[in-house]
Amino acid sequence: MTNNDILRRVRYTFDFKDSTMVEIFALAQVTVTTEQVTAWLKKDDVDGFVALEDVELASFLNGLIILRRGARDGEQPMPEQRLNNNIILQKLRIAMAFKADDMLEVMRLADFNLSPHELSAFFRKPDNRQYRKCKDQILRYFLLGLQLHMRSAKNKTAQS
Repeated sequence: MTNNDILRRVRYTFDFKDSTMVEIFALAQVTVTTEQVTAWLKKDDVDGFVALEDVELASFLNGLIILRRGARDGEQPMPEQRLNNNIILQKLRIAMAFKADDMLEVMRLADFNLSPHELSAFFRKPDNRQYRKCKDQILRYFLLGLQLHMRSAKNKTAQS
């Protein structure tokens, strides 16, 4: 998955407007314009598409964490220069304040079953022998399940 795909999916999941996206970047002390956000959200084959760098996606995810959970006391974390699916999954987990059971349930919403042991392997340090790389397919299932989770929660509150 590309960084742009992930940004598009997160935006759709939470139903963020372009202005909200700019605000989320600002929470991570990164200044972007609405035009930049629009260019990042375009499909790869459309004129005006701009590839989203790892550090920019990391900044957005840090801003999402601050939006959903509040800022940390003291110095804010610096965005990673290089991202992988494990880091992205971890940042989404933090933003949502999910425990392992919550993550497994979200994946089940997308018709994907994972054991608690398989899930915990994604959050280990890379030099741990139990560490496993999170493949695109697993991140895709998590994002789909998160979308289903958030959209159903939104529908339930709208009906109340």
